[in-house]
Amino acid sequence: MTAATLRVAVLISGRGSNLKAILDAIAAGQLPARVVQVISNRPGAAGLQLAAAAGVPTAVVDHKRFADRAAFERALEAQLAAEAADLLVLAGFMRVLTADFVARHRGRLLNIHPSLLPAFAGLDTHARALAAGVSEHGASVHFVTAAVDGGPLIAQFRVPVRPGDTEDGLAARVLRAEHRLYPQVLAWYAAGRLALRADTVLLDGLALAAPVQFADTEDDDA
Repeated sequence: MTAATLRVAVLISGRGSNLKAILDAIAAGQLPARVVQVISNRPGAAGLQLAAAAGVPTAVVDHKRFADRAAFERALEAQLAAEAADLLVLAGFMRVLTADFVARHRGRLLNIHPSLLPAFAGLDTHARALAAGVSEHGASVHFVTAAVDGGPLIAQFRVPVRPGDTEDGLAARVLRAEHRLYPQVLAWYAAGRLALRADTVLLDGLALAAPVQFADTEDDDA
C-alpha cells in the first residue's frame, strides 16, 4: 500500500473530534491519505456534519434498527463495501465489534483509547485513573482484535496527572494527546511503515517490543 492510494473509512458515534484531527492532518499535508467515508451508528452524531462540511461521504447504520449484532455488522459491511477503504479507523465508535468482523479486517483496523492500555480498558477511564491515584494517564492506539481494548499496542501518548486534577481537566488534556497521536500513527500506516504480523506490531519492518511512547516535554495546557 502506498501513501498516495491509502483510502480510509472512519467509524464514529459522537462529536468526531479525532475525525477532525485526522482531516486537519490530511489538509496540512501531514497525513498522506484520503478519508473516503464516515459512518456513524448514531443518526445524530455531530461528527457526521463535520464530515459533510469537509466533503466526505457519510452514512448512518443505526444499531438500534437491527435485531442483533450480526445483522448490524452485515449492514455495516455492506456500507463499507461501497467505498472499499484500505484502512478502517475507529474514532469514538461506541460499539463492540464481533470476533468475525474483526477477523475479516485484521491488520487494517485501528482504534484509539483514552488510557495507557492495558490500564483502564473500557469506559470511564479518566475517573478511574484519578480514583487509582496514578501519576500518568494518556492515550493508546492499537490494532483491533476480538479482545475489547486488548489488541496489539502501537503507540501511546503519556499525560501527567496533576495534583487537584478534575475528571474534565484530565479528559481535555488526554483528548489533545489523542489528536496528536492518531494522525501520527495513521501516517506510519499510510507510508507503509506499519503492519501487523500474527500478534506482533512491525514498524519499519522491526517488531515493537513495546508501544512507541510520546509525551509533552512540558506539563502545560498549550
